[in-house]
Amino acid sequence: MKAYLLIAVTSYLLGSIPFGYVLLRTFRGEDVRRTGSGNIGATNVSRRSPALGVLTLVLDAAKGAAAVGLAYVIASRMSGTTATYTQLAFGGLFAVVGHMFPVWLKFRGGKGVATGMGSFVIIAPKGVVAAVCVFIVIVLMFRYVSLGSIVAVGLFPVFAWALHQFGISSMGLALISSASILIIAKHHANIGRLIGGTENRIGTRSA
Repeated sequence: MKAYLLIAVTSYLLGSIPFGYVLLRTFRGEDVRRTGSGNIGATNVSRRSPALGVLTLVLDAAKGAAAVGLAYVIASRMSGTTATYTQLAFGGLFAVVGHMFPVWLKFRGGKGVATGMGSFVIIAPKGVVAAVCVFIVIVLMFRYVSLGSIVAVGLFPVFAWALHQFGISSMGLALISSASILIIAKHHANIGRLIGGTENRIGTRSA
């Protein structure tokens, strides 16, 4: 139980690092929350600076991977045995939660796609690759980043299960499914705009 608590705290704090906010504030003197969608993630940052958007994507994914790596170290040292898939997935889930609700920004964060990808590529790489392929296909076909993200994230747990990424760890699969549900829920505004036909496509300017 102590290991899970420590994993939750450290993963949340890592996930809470608001790279998009910090980068845009540092290099352009702007508050990313006051532009475009108001999101601190890579897509919104890229509307102001494509280069910073790419860097945000990389760093948000990296903090997710770092959270899972730290979860491995914590669980292994505290138990004296190799960390389980469940413990790693627990770290990934809390990294996503931290990105969505960062304590540093009054719990107003991003949608968790990049952080989730970075977290789960460590423990379900084939599932992540399959989900990324779906994302690319959807974006190329419809030019909606949000639609690609929603579909890819929704299918990711299915891919992880079908490709036997978690072996017999049903709890690990439940944890990544919870992360996927949270990420999709964070896209509620996008879903509304997609249904209403007002969602921004790639190549159009955000209001």
